[in-house]
Amino acid sequence: MTRLSPTALGDLDPRVAVPTYNHARVTAGIAHIGVGGFHRSHQAVYIDDLLNQGQAQDWGIVGIGVLPHDAAMRDALTEQDCLYTVLTNHPDGTVEARVVGSIIDFLHAPDDAEAVLELLTSPEIRIVSLTITEGGYSSDPATGALVVSPALAADLVPGATLTTAFGFIVEALARRRTAGTPPFTVMSCDNIQGNGALARQTITEFARLRDPELADWIAAEVAFPNSMVDRITPVATDADRSMLSTSFGMYDAWPVVCEPYSQWVLEDEFSSGRPPLEDAGVQIVPDVAAYELMKLRLLNAGHQVLGFLGYLAGHRFVHEAAQDPDFVAFLSGYLEHEGSPTLAPLPGVDLAAYRHQLLERFANPHVADTLARLCAESSDRVPAFLLPVIRHQLEHGGELHRSALVVAAWARYAEGQDEQGAPIEIVDQRREAVTARALQSREDPAAFLADESIFGDLAASPGFADAFTEALTVLRRGGAREAVRKSTPKIDPEDRHRATPR
Repeated sequence: MTRLSPTALGDLDPRVAVPTYNHARVTAGIAHIGVGGFHRSHQAVYIDDLLNQGQAQDWGIVGIGVLPHDAAMRDALTEQDCLYTVLTNHPDGTVEARVVGSIIDFLHAPDDAEAVLELLTSPEIRIVSLTITEGGYSSDPATGALVVSPALAADLVPGATLTTAFGFIVEALARRRTAGTPPFTVMSCDNIQGNGALARQTITEFARLRDPELADWIAAEVAFPNSMVDRITPVATDADRSMLSTSFGMYDAWPVVCEPYSQWVLEDEFSSGRPPLEDAGVQIVPDVAAYELMKLRLLNAGHQVLGFLGYLAGHRFVHEAAQDPDFVAFLSGYLEHEGSPTLAPLPGVDLAAYRHQLLERFANPHVADTLARLCAESSDRVPAFLLPVIRHQLEHGGELHRSALVVAAWARYAEGQDEQGAPIEIVDQRREAVTARALQSREDPAAFLADESIFGDLAASPGFADAFTEALTVLRRGGAREAVRKSTPKIDPEDRHRATPR
């Protein structure tokens, strides 16, 4: 078995695609905070595509981990000179293996915060990109305003050792301003509507707490393009590493597993230049909003639609739920009658085809994405993906009973026990509060909706609150499958194609 390293590339199985460029000669142009599976299957692959074309040699990526647990990624990457393998799993069972070399270094901030600042103040770094998750922006879900966490407050203390992404970004921008170095672009790649606008708001608000003049300079000089990113990337498992060893005869400490589909739509707003991303298939557009909403309210919300209900019914993988006729019909109904009506027309996009493609992607058994992953951090994801759909439908008198059932299923899931009595591990930074409200909702369904920081004024809307209460009652009495069936209208056999994939 061959251990992945620059010197071993020529010894790998010829079926494994390897970089055609000299990894050692690539220089840094991008610093990326939050190196995980998605970044390595998505943005880093696009840059790798450019490098393989002989372009963007000065746009290599330096990964930055700001959390203590990022030490695991540091160790996995540095022992392989930052090379790693992307395993693309096709629906027919075919697996493509590719070594990616666009990440050229990795810095772990808890090891050396000053080294991170030196990187971020270097003129060569012209983009700082982010995948710090929906909750990483420390913003109020209802208003988008900055919430100053204890970690952010600590980063505001003069001379403090920085620990947060915003602390590093603002300090680096302050140093660049003082030195007369042009600012870098802050490019969010997180699944948030208006991710660039949110990054701008939270970073400038944080900077204003430190220095109002610095905040004004950031607002005027720093670009924050919005983007839409899409590629299903489940967590790599020991089985994936074993398959890489067995099928391709190589060892990789932390490969990435993903689906074939990939999309990146990006606004052309940059402070100090950018690589020619359009040559790698990135859609460069003046306004990403319509693309963003399509993905958030169909794919991401669709994941929430399957997640809680599928798990409660006994499924553990996305493809299991996405191949179950009851859940396919329910998800199809949500996509067509609740998610799609909230979207503005998008020239050149066939929404019916997009919905059908989503059903096929979710049903890919070889991606093996877990429902537990989709259910994690729900107090961030449900407000970002599903609640906007409910608000739109309330305002326009549209259907919302399926969405209400999904929120009810979140309440049932958050109790921490499935329908067979097995414990559920709740992964959510608000776990204690969410679980407490879920347990209270056994006696008073409205208790689950009482947190205004998540639901805003939805609890006061009879159109939603009544639908939620009814759905929760059905869910508790008959279980998830029965609730899904009751929420799905009977389909005439001649019209069944309207609710199932073809």
